[in-house]
Amino acid sequence: MLHSNNHRQKKCILTETPINIQERKNKKTAIDYKRTRTENVKVQAKNTEANEQVKKSIRADKQKYMEELETTTEKLQKEEI
Repeated sequence: MLHSNNHRQKKCILTETPINIQERKNKKTAIDYKRTRTENVKVQAKNTEANEQVKKSIRADKQKYMEELETTTEKLQKEEI
């Protein structure tokens, strides 16, 4: 029996990033449907830009998440003392 393919959003990813990921996927499918080489090059340039933006937003989200975890653990440690 195979496991279900439920896409769960990670805790460290904020709400804006999945929207960016969906836009990136749409641009990637647009590459597949372009027929001429010049159109394909233009769309690929937009796609690489979208990839960079998604990667930056994911890194920023993870950084914020780790900082929040750090502050909560510090608060818990202070309460124990």
